[in-house]
Amino acid sequence: MKQVVIAGCGDVGSALGLQLQARGWQVYGLRRDPSALPDGILPIAADLTQATKPADWPAKVDYLVYCPAAGKRDAALYQRLYVEGLQHVLGWIKDSRQRLQYLLQVSSTGVYAQADGEWVTENSRAEADSATAKQLLAAEDVALRSGVPASVVRLGGIYGPGRNRLIEQVRTGLQVPEEPPQYTNRIHRDDAAGLLAHLLALAERRELLAPCYLGVDDDPASLFEVTNWLAGQLGTSLQPDGPRSTRSGSKRCSNELARESGWQPAYPSYREGYAELLKG
Repeated sequence: MKQVVIAGCGDVGSALGLQLQARGWQVYGLRRDPSALPDGILPIAADLTQATKPADWPAKVDYLVYCPAAGKRDAALYQRLYVEGLQHVLGWIKDSRQRLQYLLQVSSTGVYAQADGEWVTENSRAEADSATAKQLLAAEDVALRSGVPASVVRLGGIYGPGRNRLIEQVRTGLQVPEEPPQYTNRIHRDDAAGLLAHLLALAERRELLAPCYLGVDDDPASLFEVTNWLAGQLGTSLQPDGPRSTRSGSKRCSNELARESGWQPAYPSYREGYAELLKG
């Protein structure tokens, strides 16, 4: 039985864990409060910012998925959680003399600075100058230089069950400029988990993985297009005097490499994903 530790096992991690559990994997979920983990995911109670190895660290770990969520944009927190936290977990594995077969480190498309609607791929320069983006890039460097076979997965904006902020903003008459287009990139939570599960399956079969993948859907759409469509579904309209969107930046991320590996999103665009949410 393959054993995986999902460190920072929150929303995406729990969805991933359930998918892997259905495949017969033994899944450990590490978080500060593991009481919220779904049934069947074995709990590890730990704070990733602390160096002390958890007392209930498993005796065998084949795969590691590192996917914590900071909850707020704070450079010092990003350093402790994403950079030092990953170093802590890799240290626990080394201390336990475990042979890790593969590491997936979850990052963000926010590491790209492109802002004029350019198409972005894994080979595009990642030069976002925010302090938090720099910490994410530092964490990616830790993963790729760890001596363990590893890939970084840069996810776009995650939406899905319980992530209804944009829907609520449209309900209140969000004001979004049509020009210039503010291209956005997103992925449904279940597709994010599905991509991670897919890459782990490739690693299990000893297939060669790329060092980096972009996790986004097929349709990088402008924020005006998305919100205008949502307004139509909700029976409302965008208001010229409503609260103004503060979003900045505009890039179009390509999922071609992930698709070439055999992955397909269940929600190829915002339409399918948000339509499912609106049903609920």
